[in-house]
Amino acid sequence: MAAANKGNKPRVRSIRFAAGHDAEGSHSHVHFDEKLHDSVVMVTQESDSSFLVKVGFLKILHRYEITFTLPPVHRLSKDVREAPVPSLHLKLLSVVPVPEGYSVKCEYSAHKEGVLKEEILLACEGGTGTCVRVTVQARVMDRHHGTPMLLDGVKCVGAELEYDSEHSDWHGFD
Repeated sequence: MAAANKGNKPRVRSIRFAAGHDAEGSHSHVHFDEKLHDSVVMVTQESDSSFLVKVGFLKILHRYEITFTLPPVHRLSKDVREAPVPSLHLKLLSVVPVPEGYSVKCEYSAHKEGVLKEEILLACEGGTGTCVRVTVQARVMDRHHGTPMLLDGVKCVGAELEYDSEHSDWHGFD
């Protein structure tokens, strides 16, 4: 079949635009729902004592300061602290009562790629035994996928040093 078409000239087609529109300055606009413009950390209440905080895309081997507001929780008093079950990759920095509820600031270390969930428990100073579970969910990208656009309330505070065996000073045995 290819030998039969060898002598034929390729077809050339042109593109024509409708009257009133030119190729350079078309005035078409795309409209998106307002939901798509939300670039803030999302906090959803899963149960009476459990919240899910979605912080969006983060980059692996980076540390982030995440600030969000929990709605008023009747189980917590003004003296809120982290329960004595520490997380390696999520550290509570502060909890401050505000009129909207509680302003929570924590530091998150993106240690591996994928959708990651880390939990912290908030408890009252009085030790009444009531705790509120806060789960922080992040989508962590590897180092070769560019720089993510951070949501409002998420700030990069540092990068971890990465180990690459190709850049080793080891030259082997003589």
